[in-house]
Amino acid sequence: DFGFCWGVERSIALAYEAVRHYPDKKVHITNELIHNPEVNDNLHKMNVQFIEKTEDNKKRFDTVKEGDVVILPAFGASLEEMDYFDKQNVDVVDTTCPWVSKVWNTVDMHQKKGLTSIIHGKYAHEETVATVSFCEDYICVKDMKEAEMVADYILNGGDRVAFLEHFKNAISEGFDPDTMLNSVGLANQTTMYKKETRAIGQLFQKTMMSKFGPIEPKKHYIEFDTICDATQERQDAVDELVDNASELGLDFILVVGGWDSSNTAHLLEIPVKAGVRSFHINRAECIGADNTITHRTMAGEIVTESFLTDLGKDVVMGVTSGASTPDAAVQDSLSSIFMLKKLNS
Repeated sequence: DFGFCWGVERSIALAYEAVRHYPDKKVHITNELIHNPEVNDNLHKMNVQFIEKTEDNKKRFDTVKEGDVVILPAFGASLEEMDYFDKQNVDVVDTTCPWVSKVWNTVDMHQKKGLTSIIHGKYAHEETVATVSFCEDYICVKDMKEAEMVADYILNGGDRVAFLEHFKNAISEGFDPDTMLNSVGLANQTTMYKKETRAIGQLFQKTMMSKFGPIEPKKHYIEFDTICDATQERQDAVDELVDNASELGLDFILVVGGWDSSNTAHLLEIPVKAGVRSFHINRAECIGADNTITHRTMAGEIVTESFLTDLGKDVVMGVTSGASTPDAAVQDSLSSIFMLKKLNS
């Protein structure tokens, strides 16, 4: 399964139309539109101004002047940013993916019910930064290991200082683990690995029942599935490839997408953890004519290594891509492999 998802197509269409619709205005964007180098390069070529970040990771909104146009990316923008632009005399083009908005609605419901939001996501990811801005009380867990740390604290307490130090960048201001983890709601960054989100949900459900008993379980824990359809479909497809890798005789799985794309990185995790040879590339040029491939490892390192192990035999491969990867990037990558085979046949 590959190609742009509907949400990404919508964001790109809105951004490109903003440039066409306001030819005489300066157009800004608060972040990368999506995690895809070609799309962001196109926006640069269209003279869209990417708002710079300062050394303390804040944005230089002073470059936005009255009458300008501001594009909000597919990941959304924080509540503070949206409030700021609402008070300025600027035109705002909101390309936020509807699935991201669904997460915002979920955490807003948590707050109205007096729950602390536990967000399965990466605290520094643009989408999660936007999501937590809608929360009063929250904690972000990036994986099952961190979820287990929170669950253990709920059940057994522990070293409060060490707990707060570990999560210092992933919690709301004034977070108190001794009082704010008695009633929680789970949400997730839309691009996380769905099976892990489900496992984390089951962990917290069991944790709260163990601590408070089975009566009125929803008083202490609720959850909603906020993984986007496109992410889920791609993960399911790769799961199926991995499950049938031996029967299919797969030589490797090729994952195409931006190296900073969270949903693409999770597609790589599935075969790597299953022991299936896999490569995450961000463009066709990663495949060299000298039979090398430059790819991103699960640890985030960019490495170059020998690619096809036997140029004389037919290659059986699985192919997928992130939800923000254009069809052309996948087709060009396949063409590079076909050309490599042809040159060495």
